[in-house]
Amino acid sequence: MANRFMLNETSYHGHGAIGSIVSEVEMRGFKKALVCSDASLVKFGVTKKVTDLLDQAKIAYELYTDIKPNPTIENVRHGVEVCKESGADFIIAIGGGSSMDTAKAIGIIITNPEHEDVRSLEGAIVTKKPCLPIFAIPTTAGTAAEVTINYVITDVEKKRKFVCVDPHDMPVVAFVDPDMMASMPKSLTAFTGMDALTHAIEGYITRGAWEMSDMFHIKAIEIIANNLRAAVNNDPKGREEMALGQYIAGMGFSNVGLGIDHAMAHTLSAYYDVPHGKACAMLLPIAMEFNAPVSGEKYREIARVMGVKGVDTMSQEEYRKAAIDAVKQLSVDVGIPTRCEEMRREDLDSLASDALKDACYPGNPREADHAQVKALFEKLL
Repeated sequence: MANRFMLNETSYHGHGAIGSIVSEVEMRGFKKALVCSDASLVKFGVTKKVTDLLDQAKIAYELYTDIKPNPTIENVRHGVEVCKESGADFIIAIGGGSSMDTAKAIGIIITNPEHEDVRSLEGAIVTKKPCLPIFAIPTTAGTAAEVTINYVITDVEKKRKFVCVDPHDMPVVAFVDPDMMASMPKSLTAFTGMDALTHAIEGYITRGAWEMSDMFHIKAIEIIANNLRAAVNNDPKGREEMALGQYIAGMGFSNVGLGIDHAMAHTLSAYYDVPHGKACAMLLPIAMEFNAPVSGEKYREIARVMGVKGVDTMSQEEYRKAAIDAVKQLSVDVGIPTRCEEMRREDLDSLASDALKDACYPGNPREADHAQVKALFEKLL
């Protein structure tokens, strides 16, 4: 069977990357942008770094800020209305996964109006037409939504998140500029950074993993392990390296899928509005322990790039434990909680059932039943 691999048409990396936005707009002949960015980024002047460039170049745009940390069906519907009324012929998404996921859903529905019912986008589908072109500018080093074919929407009415996987939603250009990430608080840097590590580790062991994706994921794990602590302490070099590491992880997992950690994390976020990165981070050692028996020799390489010495003389049991312990130590060092205070014991059965229905679960390398997933959730109490 052939393995498909999809990446952005173009991407810019490094300090000042956003300076190439205007030339890309002009080269592509775009006339007006819908700028999707959450209200807090507008308030703190982060969005202005981009809109100033548009103003100087006299590029028309309309700002859309009705974006929640876990974007909802209503956010998307409202965004579609605003986009239609604005006459925008492309979208600029500025922010973390929330802004980009909202932009992807809007862009897909604009060009594929038969999917106006947002729920119809759930799962791995191929819409008829590419979405309205998206320029993606991440302000967090974690989701890698700027290079993935995935987005996640919250169905508030049904109290669940659903994953949409569509090759037509990938941004055409990504501008990965660490200067756009400099204002991230410590907790957000930690949560999004551990989300990136989760992408890399889950992508490395997922059922769909192969040589090319392994190459990206193991390098991403190394970069993140070596730089997340520094990034949390607002070290400029650490932030720059995290911007690269999370993007490399996205290059991999977008093409091969994830696993049980993300399936469970989506469920936690849907039930309790727990930030996605925080949920992934709390679950990562738990999911790694569950998947260890089917991980082959890959935990040895995870341990190696995370700085564990002497892995080649360790037994399989020892290097698997060493990899998990290295992740646990990184989590402690950057302030990740080990318990989910929002979670309620009476919800465990429902949480387990919904996690097993999540689109990320089938990629997990080890099968799980309801009782096992319930027991995994219980470890967060």
